[in-house]
Amino acid sequence: MTKFGETHQLPEIITQNIASATISIIIPTLNEAKNIKAALASTQPSTHVEIIVVDGGSQDETVTIAESFGVKVILAATGRAKQMNVGAAIANGEILLFLHADTCLPLGFDVMVREALAQPGVVAGAFALRIGAELPSLRVVEWGVNVRSRFLQMPYGDQAIFLTRKIFNHVGGFPELPIMEDFEIMRRLRSLGKITIIPVPIITSARRWLKKGIWQTTLMNQIVIIAYFLGISPQRIRSWYRQEKFKRF
Repeated sequence: MTKFGETHQLPEIITQNIASATISIIIPTLNEAKNIKAALASTQPSTHVEIIVVDGGSQDETVTIAESFGVKVILAATGRAKQMNVGAAIANGEILLFLHADTCLPLGFDVMVREALAQPGVVAGAFALRIGAELPSLRVVEWGVNVRSRFLQMPYGDQAIFLTRKIFNHVGGFPELPIMEDFEIMRRLRSLGKITIIPVPIITSARRWLKKGIWQTTLMNQIVIIAYFLGISPQRIRSWYRQEKFKRF
C-alpha cells in the first residue's frame, strides 16, 4: 500500500471487469445498535456484495445484531479511519464501499456503483445526500452538501464513498486521523481523476443536526474545515467536537 501523500502514476483500471466486480461494503461501528439493522437491511437485495462490519468496541448490542444478519464481523481499535482500513485489508471485493452505520443505501445501489466506476476518468464516487428528518432547514443543508459534492467533487463519508481496491491502495487508504479522514482522502483522489456523484441519495440519520441544532452543526462543520486548512492539529479539532458533543460515531 502506498504511503499516504506520495505521488505515483495512477494504476491502470480495467473497466470491462467492473460490471461483474464484487463490492465489499465496509461499515465501521461503535455503539450503533439503534441504527445498524436498517443499514444492513439496505444492502439487500444486491448481487456480488460482501458485507464487513468493523466494530471498535461497542458496549451495546451492535455486534450481536450484525452477526444475526450473517455478515462478517471483526473487531479493531476504535477510530473510524483505522476501522475502515482494517476492513479494506480483509475485503475480497474489487470495489470498496464505505458505509456509515447510521446510513441506508438506495435500492439498486450495486448496479449504480458499478456503472459509475466504469465511466472514463472516474476514480471514485459517492451518493447524493438525504437527511432522514422532515424539516425544511435540512433540505437547505442537503442542497448545500449536494452542490459542494457535485461541483467541487468533495463528498464526505456520510455519502457512502466508493472506489476500486487498486485506487484505494494507490492513495494509501484512509489517513489514520482522529477526524477529517474523509476530507483528506477526497483531496488525494480528486488530484487523480473525477469524483462522480450518483444523483440517487443515500439516507443518513439526522441525529447530529437535531442533537445540537441544525445551523450550529453546519457552522461547526465549516469551522472545522477552516481550522484544518489553517494547520490546527486533527487531535485538537476532534477535542472541539467532543467538548461540543459533535460526535461522528
